[in-house]
Amino acid sequence: MDTIIQFCQTIFSPLVMVFTISNLFSMGLQVNLGKMFRIVKNPKFLGLTFGLGWVIGPAVAFLITLLLPLDNEYIIVLFIGSLAPCAPFLPPLLPKAHGDVDFAGAFIPVAAIGTSLLMPVIAPMLVKGIEMSVISLLKPLFMTILLPLLIGALIKTYASSAADKIFKPVKKLAGLSTLLTVIFCLLIYYKPMWDTAGSMATLSLTIFMVVMALISFYSGFGLNRGEKIVMSLGMGTRNIAAVLIGVLTIAEVKPNMVAMVIIWTLWSFILGIIVAPLMGRKATT
Repeated sequence: MDTIIQFCQTIFSPLVMVFTISNLFSMGLQVNLGKMFRIVKNPKFLGLTFGLGWVIGPAVAFLITLLLPLDNEYIIVLFIGSLAPCAPFLPPLLPKAHGDVDFAGAFIPVAAIGTSLLMPVIAPMLVKGIEMSVISLLKPLFMTILLPLLIGALIKTYASSAADKIFKPVKKLAGLSTLLTVIFCLLIYYKPMWDTAGSMATLSLTIFMVVMALISFYSGFGLNRGEKIVMSLGMGTRNIAAVLIGVLTIAEVKPNMVAMVIIWTLWSFILGIIVAPLMGRKATT
């Protein structure tokens, strides 16, 4: 068993890289750059994204810390996570939820850039002793999120037939890497995840995700249903890569803090898989 876990640990980081890049690249192959830039330039879209992502999010996290008796380590992770909207696995949730792909193509890069710029500024206000730089966040998010999304969108916009040909194999790779990432997470981190049982850490994450998803959906006045779905799923999930970078900058970071980040990854993915078809069914109705 130890040999299997060591093998999983060896290839886990490259697997996560493939999972993130393939998912964002596959979504980029469905996005038109012209439509994407028109959405990004909309002041209402920008106002909603930044208001929900970096004002409402931290406020909800703060209220949860008042309601639940959480250990200080879990409060820190919750605060840092509240500043990093939109998980990299948003793209595969959109078809089942009937989300607007072009709107998501605009939302994901804005969320990633906003996280890179605002987390280093806001996090030290919420958590004492934390230090982050814009570059430390922007560089990995650019390589794994912004660049594959942009390349896919460029191919779709200027070579649509080529995008259609490569879309299916890229989507299959994204699906396979997603499944393997979940399995490897469980194999590698099941012990520290189990140690968080009874700490209310998972309950705090669940409340945060559900509340943010509901607020984001019902505050999207003027957005159509497909756009509201993107905003809801995006704000209800977290960019765990950014959260992990933030947590690891803390001096003497505890294993249970990393475990909480992993739990957040898996649990948000599971909730997304459950909720997306329900949202799609409601849209069809």
